[in-house]
Formats: sequence, C-alpha cells, structure tokens
Amino acid sequence: MAGKRHCQADLCSLSSFGHTKRIRCMSLRQDQPEIHVAPDYSASATILHHAPRRARMFLAAALLAATALTGYGIEHVTQAEELTKSVPAAAPIGDFSALVQHVRPAVVSITVKMVPRQVAQDMPGGVPLPFGMPGAGPGAEEGGQPAPRMAEARGSGFIIDANGTIVTNNHVVKDAKTVSVTLDDGTELPATIVGRDPRTDLAVLKVSAGHPLPYIELGDSDHVLPGQWVVAVGNPFGLGGTVTAGIVSARGRDIGSGPYDDYIQVDAPINQGNSGGPLFSQDGKVIGVNTAIFSPTGGSVGIGFAIPSSIVRNVVSQLESGGKVTRGFIGVTAQQVDKDMAAALNLPLAKEGSPKGALISSIEENSPAFKASLRPGDVVQTVNGQVVGSPRDLALKVSSLKPGSNATLSVVHDGTARDVAVTIGAMPSTETASLQSGTGAESGQGRIGVALQPLTPELRNELEIPAEIKGAVIANVQPGSAAEQAGIKAGDVLVGVNTTSVTSPSQAASAIHAASKRNTVALRILRNGQIGFVGVNLKGDTNDG
Repeated sequence: MAGKRHCQADLCSLSSFGHTKRIRCMSLRQDQPEIHVAPDYSASATILHHAPRRARMFLAAALLAATALTGYGIEHVTQAEELTKSVPAAAPIGDFSALVQHVRPAVVSITVKMVPRQVAQDMPGGVPLPFGMPGAGPGAEEGGQPAPRMAEARGSGFIIDANGTIVTNNHVVKDAKTVSVTLDDGTELPATIVGRDPRTDLAVLKVSAGHPLPYIELGDSDHVLPGQWVVAVGNPFGLGGTVTAGIVSARGRDIGSGPYDDYIQVDAPINQGNSGGPLFSQDGKVIGVNTAIFSPTGGSVGIGFAIPSSIVRNVVSQLESGGKVTRGFIGVTAQQVDKDMAAALNLPLAKEGSPKGALISSIEENSPAFKASLRPGDVVQTVNGQVVGSPRDLALKVSSLKPGSNATLSVVHDGTARDVAVTIGAMPSTETASLQSGTGAESGQGRIGVALQPLTPELRNELEIPAEIKGAVIANVQPGSAAEQAGIKAGDVLVGVNTTSVTSPSQAASAIHAASKRNTVALRILRNGQIGFVGVNLKGDTNDG
C-alpha cells in the first residue's frame, strides 16, 4: 500500500507512507497555542501542536468543513443540439446578512479542558518538549512524573431546541474533563455530554440557561446539489461567529474514516475551531456538520467535508433518547463488483457500463442474513427499493434501519433476481460485518494456472483453517498465469466457484471448467480468515489444476 493517501475522521493525517509530505486532513478542533500536545496516532483526533516561541502552528488531525449560499439557474438539456447554445449568465451572489442574523444566535463556541496524552517519543520530527510540558525542562520532578497540565481545545456547535440541546463533533469533546459553551451574546455555560458516536464523529451536549434559547432546524441534505451555495458559521481560531460562504463541490465523499463516510464536500473557507459547526442551505436550515478538510498547509484550501443532516438527524435522535446509537445489522461481508466478476456471476451492467450493487462474499452464521437464506454470491441491488451502488452504500442503508424492523433486499444470484425478506438485527458493539475495500482482482490473460490439493487435517492445522470451512488448497500458482495476475496466492483456500461451493480439488476443477464458457470466473477464496470473491479472466485455454 506504499504511497497510499488516507484521511480519517479520527486519525486524520493525509500522508504518503515512506515520505514526509505535510498534507493533512484536519479536525476543526483548535487547541490553545501555549499548550504543546503530543499527537495520538492510535485512531483518535490528533490535536494541533504549536511551536511556542515563534507562534508557528503545526496542525495535525483536524476535521473541518465549509461552504456557502445562493443559487444558479440550471436548465436541463433535452436535445443534443442545445449543447451548442451559450450557457445562461449565473445569477448574482446574494446577500447573506439576513440569513446570518437569523441563525448566528444559535451557533455556539465550545471550550474543552482535558489532560493531554503525553507521549514524548511520539513527538514528530524529534521536536524537543518545550518548558511547561510534563517531563521536560526545568521544574520536572526528579524520580517521577509531574502532575499533568490541563490542555484546552476549542470547537463549534449549534443549538437544536429551546431547552439547550447542542450538536457538535465527537472529536471535539471525546477527551474532555470539562466542557463549557459560549453563546453568541457572550454568555458562558457549563455543558454536559449527553452522548457520543465515534463511528459518525457526532456528539450531543446539554446546557441549562434558565430560559428558552434560540435554536435552528436540521434541513434535508438528500436534495443538496453540487453548485448550490452554502454558508458556514463557527469559531475558527477562537473567533466566534465567523461566517464564510462557498458552494457544494460534491456529495457522497468517502475520506476513509469508516464504513459510514458519506460527506458533503464544500469549498467555503473553514479552519481550526470550525469542527462541529453548522453548514447552512439558503433557507437557513442545517444541511451538514463541518468536520474535516484536506490541506497541505494546515489552513483552508477550499476542500472541506461536512456530515450530511440525513445522518445527523438519526444519530442525534438516538443520542438524545438513550445516550448511544443502535444500528441495523444483517451479518454479511460485502465487496465491490468489477466487470470480470459481473460477467462471471451473470450480472446485468448499469447503463453507464459499470456493475452496481454489493457482492456478498461471506455470511455470519445465525445472523439475520443467514436466517433469511441469503447466500454468498448474492449481489444486493436494492434495500427497501433504494438502489445499492456499492458495499459502503449497503452498509449505510442497513445501519440506518431500526433493529427488529423488516427489510426487503432485491438480489441477483447467477443471473436470477429475487426478493429476500430480512429481519434487521442490532449491530454488535464490536462489528463482525466488514467491508472489503478492494475490487477483488485484475483481469489477466491466458490459462488460470493453479495447482490444487485436498484440505487435509495436517494442512488445516498448519494454515489454521476453521473446521467448518470446506474447499481445496491452492498449492501453486503458475507465474504469468491469469490466476497470478488476478492476485491468487499459494495457500489460499478455494471454497467456491461463481455461486457453487466446492469441497475438493476435483469438484473445483469441474466447476472451473464449467464456468470457463463465460470467459471470466469468480473464485471464492479464504485468506487470512476472510472470505471474498476474486474475478479471474479466462480468455484462452484453461488449466484446471
């Protein structure tokens, strides 16, 4: 995976492995310049640290987002010749002052005090610990650790009811010892944490003002379109009530923070301290929670991300009522379908020529999917009539369903479509369902080129194969063969060919031979404890073992 960039809502550095590029995906929580906090690389939002004497900020792990408002008129082209017509002039950018006056009283600044995680050896680039950091400089106690110094961080939030319920990011408050909220009029109030959801990076706070507070409503992010104007209000660098504007750049962005990534991308300028602040549509309703940015410098470069209100509404409702989030669960491992696997599994292609859906590669025993008779090789096309475009899309749709409710999954198995009724379960605290991010295989030319051998008790013990797994062990992969080009490895266990399970080398060879008429075959492989499909191109002659 060398050179792969990644951005996560918890550990949000964007980096190239083996290099020292200072490209960051940053959380919008802002820490005080005088506090030098060691980054935490364990999968939680890293706090920015500051070089104290030169006031230079080294910003690590921040989650931000931004946008702006006002509309452009768009006309749908109905005939090809209309494409040659001149594009109408864009509508002028509107005046946002009325909107801002309406919503800003409900936007708050959040100050968090916490005990920083002091790990001297993790300081980046060998930066020495400044005076005032525990264990560094004059004043450190001999023979032991001095008392930890409280650190301070800042973020944003917004009030969603008159009783003082506030929405913000989880990474803003997750390490908090105390939380205080400053209202738009300067009133400072202590806040309690009602609940946190690390999987979506959302949290709910509560304050008591002794009187009704101004609040704002969640809008409908499902109808947000790229090119629409949006406005962000927040607390960057402690500058409360800062307003910026921009447009929606894209929807449905996956920045690698988890299976529920579905961000709105915006270009409005946002910075440290904007985390948890609202993103408004032109009607003054919240369509997103500003959470992350991509940045080579630590400041805004016009690429920000906001959690859509469709996710916020469901998560906040559950946190308010029970302090935690319960998600739907069916117990499957799913992977993307590529063209080779679509051909091998006899799947229809979408209009644009790409296969759609989520390919079920394994099913947890006694799970809702198991009980509903879903099978490996099923490709889920819709959930309750909503199109499933990818494994991530399946995870989002299933997780949003209420445990105990009934759902209808439309699936295709070996070219045959059917509807499957599933009773949704509750996701375990530790997820047993996983998503495979790869597409499974690269197409190759020539013979399949594998040698198979029985899964003997000795091999089962040596390879640590569970007793319930049946199949044939791939003993050798011919160099340059289609199997090698597809990523098949010696030691893989072949447990199925297309939608047919296999239990022996001869059965596997017969299944591969029968499938070769399609020119591609989907091999169901067990590797490192996980089962998945790998598409192999069988153009040319085949070698069945």
